[in-house]
Amino acid sequence: MQTRSLADWLSYIERIHPKSIDMGLERIREVSKRLGLTRPGREVITVGGTNGKGSTVAFIEAIARADGRRVGAYTSPHLLAYNERIRIDGADAADADIVAAFEAIEAARGEVALTYFEYGTLAALWLFERAGLDLTILEVGLGGRLDATNIVDADVAVITTVDLDHQDYLGDDRESIGFEKAGIARGFKPLVLGDDDPPSSVLRHAYLIGASAVRAGCDFFFAPAPDDEASWNWREVGFEVELPRPALSAPVQMRNAAVAIAALRALDTAPSDEALARGVAQARVAGRLQRFERGGTEILVDVGHNPQAARELAAWLDAQPPRPTRAVFAALGDKDAVGVVAALGARIAAWHLAGLSGPRGCRWRRSPNACAAARPKPDSAMPASPRPWRRRARRRARANVFSCSARSTLRPRPCRRSPTGRPFAVEGSSGPAFCCLIAATGQESVGPEGPPTRKPALKASFCSLRTNPVRRVFF
Repeated sequence: MQTRSLADWLSYIERIHPKSIDMGLERIREVSKRLGLTRPGREVITVGGTNGKGSTVAFIEAIARADGRRVGAYTSPHLLAYNERIRIDGADAADADIVAAFEAIEAARGEVALTYFEYGTLAALWLFERAGLDLTILEVGLGGRLDATNIVDADVAVITTVDLDHQDYLGDDRESIGFEKAGIARGFKPLVLGDDDPPSSVLRHAYLIGASAVRAGCDFFFAPAPDDEASWNWREVGFEVELPRPALSAPVQMRNAAVAIAALRALDTAPSDEALARGVAQARVAGRLQRFERGGTEILVDVGHNPQAARELAAWLDAQPPRPTRAVFAALGDKDAVGVVAALGARIAAWHLAGLSGPRGCRWRRSPNACAAARPKPDSAMPASPRPWRRRARRRARANVFSCSARSTLRPRPCRRSPTGRPFAVEGSSGPAFCCLIAATGQESVGPEGPPTRKPALKASFCSLRTNPVRRVFF
């Protein structure tokens, strides 16, 4: 029988289950039992939260590897290739290895219908168990209590933040959402909390099961070094270390790094001071205020996807030299687009609204007042095709581009091509995808006659960025 390629498998597993999201652990537990899965690593850290999960995983992974540990990391979604979701010792899993895992899962599942995410989670656990890992890091997909990753009992659970997102599945307020996220905690094990003021539902659940809450601002502390802009301090009772600033540039990354350190120090063996410094300085993750430059244009890509993330992006913009800013924004229909726009507010001079196709996509023609919270009238409203906003971005955007992407998992469709031949957009329901906000900031100059003129720099949208390591932006 001919072996399926990874692309064939991904297309197949999208169709196995009638729903792209179906919360519950019964199906994946049953198939895990049939596969004989036991423990994916000697120690396990599970990372949940509304925002900051991916960055926190990156810090934990980088520090642990700098400490000489063999580490596996499971994250989602992916930017360019499915292989990015499963990393072993710093390398993405090979196609052949993922295919072998899928084949084993298919042989074991029998009549059990698995979702796309459940298939991927089982594949990661299957590969991790065979890799002889010292540490496995699992990023929660959605919520926590009923997420597929929660079939594994974590030695340390992490909740980075709790805010409003995925309300259709998790509840309409922080207390309800916090309860769902607290479900990854285990009795008499550490639960690291990145919020200074976590919901009472999280603390109550930790108390009821006997989990040891390790709280930012209470049990561990972090702050910029008072006399050195390039350093910051992390401390807890009996321990303090001075560290280099994270390479990840957003202000919130210091908190994410601090949470990662707290999680690693909660394990049986804490990393060395040298490993802490090297890991914080070396941690990288695509799409978190990631910078590129093209023809004098600075491009920043960020996968923030809800009002809390937009507030962090707004804080970053406030800390930059003032410049006129334009935004290109597309959102899934189940995202709080109005809240994202409102959080960025008057920092954006003009909005270019790009729609998304597919059942979860948002078409601005159906939501004409989506930008009213920030501006009386959006600069432009566009249909599902990205081509119109690409033309307008060429014509109007200037010196810098700032991008905020709403994370999701959409099925890619054949992408349109830019004049350079590079793909610039994909749309669709279960594969790689992002909803995206791109803001182009212009640098004004005064011409000889006096009135401000703008220096044309942005030749096109992401499609023309030949030097961009992320060669596609997934909407």
